[in-house]
Formats: sequence, C-alpha cells, structure tokens
Amino acid sequence: MPRLSEVIASLDALWPPERAEQWDAVGTVCGDPDAEVTRVLFAVDPVQEIADEAIALGADLIVAHHPLYLRGTTTVAASHFKGRVVHTLIKHDIALHVAHTNADTADPGVSDALAGALDLRVTGPLVPENNLGRICELDRPETLAEFAARAAKRLPATAQGIRVAGDPEMMVRRVAVSGGSGDSLFDAVRAAGVDAFLTADLRHHPVSEATQRAPIGLIDAAHWATEWPWCEQAAAQLDQISDRHGWGLRVHVSKTVTDPWSSHHTSPGAPN
Repeated sequence: MPRLSEVIASLDALWPPERAEQWDAVGTVCGDPDAEVTRVLFAVDPVQEIADEAIALGADLIVAHHPLYLRGTTTVAASHFKGRVVHTLIKHDIALHVAHTNADTADPGVSDALAGALDLRVTGPLVPENNLGRICELDRPETLAEFAARAAKRLPATAQGIRVAGDPEMMVRRVAVSGGSGDSLFDAVRAAGVDAFLTADLRHHPVSEATQRAPIGLIDAAHWATEWPWCEQAAAQLDQISDRHGWGLRVHVSKTVTDPWSSHHTSPGAPN
C-alpha cells in the first residue's frame, strides 16, 4: 500500500498547487504523511456528511474540490461545524486533500469533465491565459431548449434544476462551459462568439446585460452539479496511477448531494 505522501505527490502532479489562485487554499488539510492509504473518496464539498460517508466506507483519504478553510481560521474546536469535520477526520485517521482552482485550470480539469458529462467535443480553452473554461461543439445543431434538456438529463439532479435565458428556439452548435461560478467570464464568452454558455451561479444583472448585448443562450446549473463530474474524472485519473504503480487503491466517488439548496417552488406571483 502507498503512503499518503506518495498519493499526494501524484495528485499534486495532476493538479500542481502552484497553479492555484493566490486567494485559494489548496493542498493537504490533515493527515499523516507516513500513513498507508487503501481507499480514497472523491467529493465536491468537505462537509460532515462526506466525513461520515468516508468513515462508513473505510476510506483513508478524502479528495475534495472545495476548500474546508478558504479564509483561514484561528480554531479547529469541535464546537464549530468545520472544526467538527477536522476532529472527525483525525479521530478516524482520514486525511483530507483539496484541489480547487488548480483543478479548474488543469488539463484535463473541471470544465473538461463538465464537457464530457454533456457529451461535447472540446476545441480549446475559453480563457487561454489560465486555461479556464472550455469552448466546445455539439455533434449536430440543436435548439437552446434541447441543449438545456441535455444538461438536465446528464448532470446530477438538484433542487435548482436548470435555468435558461434566451430564445428557446435559437439554434446552438458552438458552446462554452465553465464549472462553478461563471458570470465573471462573460467578456471571454462574447469574444469566443459562442451560441450558448453553460455555467453556474449566474446573477440577475450580468445575465440581463449579456442577453441585451447579443442573442446568446445562457444555461445556469447548480454550482455543485457542474463540478461533480470532475470527481468521476479525478477518480479515474487516480485509478490509472494506482494501476501503474501497483498500489491496488480502491477509489470511490461520493454520490451524496451536498448542494445547499433543498427544495424548489414555483411561485404563482404576487397580485399586481
């Protein structure tokens, strides 16, 4: 069995920590470098549900996309919900490793996994300077409504579902995708000349301005749903590394929905 330090070295080769944004918090949060690793669990969020799942699974390592402590902390007391996660992991000898923006800009990275989940052909990065997002093509043109239905069918189900802005009947062939929050990328999307853009966390004003500027289809999926496909991609990458080294790791992907939204209601609207 490999030591944790060996597994982490391989993960850092996939997603070099130096490629992370300066504000990010990536790398190993807890874990003994000399501990043996036999089973690994991939997840988007390092929350208590995932820690409990790792215990039930008998995992030695959780690889999460989102940081546990993004803005730092002065305490890991178990009286705080994040401290409780740390205590749970250490008590059960489970390591936690985070690959966030360094996984976003990797090749393949988070947006490649999203494109793969949607069965899109990647033609290049949306933002070449940092390899962020992907420009893709469909095998054949389809309406924006059909493309949205494709996303709803192929991405994990969440309470939010899929929101669409733009003419449902407009034809879509060339699209941009970006896992996670993407409305800061509208300038790059316009420069790319795509028919549609699929991402998450789209806000009212950027969407309103984007659709007024030019006829473009916008598809807003849940943040968690756009990043979960990376877990499957990353697990497959670690599987290949394990096979190459003869480690015999057992690699799993959590299907626990950690999207924070729990329900969706359609309002009939207030009286005018």
